[in-house]
Amino acid sequence: MQEYIEFAGRNVLLFVALAAVIVLIIMTELRRATKGYKEVPPAEAVRLINKEDALVLDVREANELAQGTIIDSKHIALTALPDKLASLSKDKDKPIVVFCKMGNRSSQACKLLIKNNYTNVFGLKGGITSWISDQLPITKK
Repeated sequence: MQEYIEFAGRNVLLFVALAAVIVLIIMTELRRATKGYKEVPPAEAVRLINKEDALVLDVREANELAQGTIIDSKHIALTALPDKLASLSKDKDKPIVVFCKMGNRSSQACKLLIKNNYTNVFGLKGGITSWISDQLPITKK
């Protein structure tokens, strides 16, 4: 045990860095556990759509829709979502799968939905990019 204490004393910077990494990991895991929604891979999103009649919400900008979108998804750009939440009120208790291009904007949309008492919110992990890479069907509107 004495050797460990001596080693730590000679390598203070190393142990400070280790402590910082441990704190960052704990903070990241706590944030993930308390965010209020779950990120799901495309296969799980398909299950939610088929088995639980999930609403699929596309929060990309209108100019991004030319790449294609998930079949039967509803488009509301993230910038317009705060003003158009009322249009989703009938779907408040059913599963809502939110996606964007890569998953960054959809996390903001999920947080907004949770904040407004939507109870069953899921973010598509990797966005439409992961959906397409898994060779799942899209439509070009």
